[in-house]
Amino acid sequence: MNTIQEYLEKQVAARNCDSELCAERPDPLMIARLYRDPHHALTCALFAYGNVKAIIAFIASLDIGLQKLSEDELRFEVKNKYYRFQKSEDVVQWFLTLQKLIAMGGAESVFMQGYRTGGVIEGLSELIDTLYTLNPYRSQGYEFLIGKPIQSIAKASAMKRWMMYLRWMVRKDELDMGLWKSMKPSDLIMPLDTHTFNVSRRLGLLERKQCDLRAAMELTETLRQFDPLDPLKYDFALYRIGQEKIL
Repeated sequence: MNTIQEYLEKQVAARNCDSELCAERPDPLMIARLYRDPHHALTCALFAYGNVKAIIAFIASLDIGLQKLSEDELRFEVKNKYYRFQKSEDVVQWFLTLQKLIAMGGAESVFMQGYRTGGVIEGLSELIDTLYTLNPYRSQGYEFLIGKPIQSIAKASAMKRWMMYLRWMVRKDELDMGLWKSMKPSDLIMPLDTHTFNVSRRLGLLERKQCDLRAAMELTETLRQFDPLDPLKYDFALYRIGQEKIL
């Protein structure tokens, strides 16, 4: 075991625990874990951009019951809710779309249609395409929330919020919920953000200079050398190291 791996293993042992999800060290996962529902978790993951305290405040205000309300009831409940790029109407339309996704069998079922033929990339693209098919509504905020299907790995963003959602759903430990049973943790791709990207480059885990999907896949391959079955067990530790400016 090399020095970098030893360092990461120690960080994983210290970080992958319940005490890391608390008011002093907030993370969107702490809200998703309150309900342990795959579709409420998707809402939490897609709104997880920006300042972490603002993220927590907003997603904590979105009760899981919104998934079952009529359109009129939704408009009443979220009439004053907005978050950064998403206006109140975007929030309403997201829950209407989510309700339709649940009615047709749910996120895992749709994702697996693509995953079985083309892996994670195809699975995500299938799920994102389906979300747009289910609801003709469009706006800048709504489309930012859902993102774009991955048409070219070379041109794709890191898809951090989606990759994070998959980690929550597929891995199962003191942090992640493991609510999906059909996908292997070994196939997951790192949820790469600025913190994880910078730390990984400083540790020599990543050579690519652009924080994009190719970089996420490169980092995942490096971490598979440490743990082929569960490369994303290092994700939360790397993120915390960057977030807390330890490296």
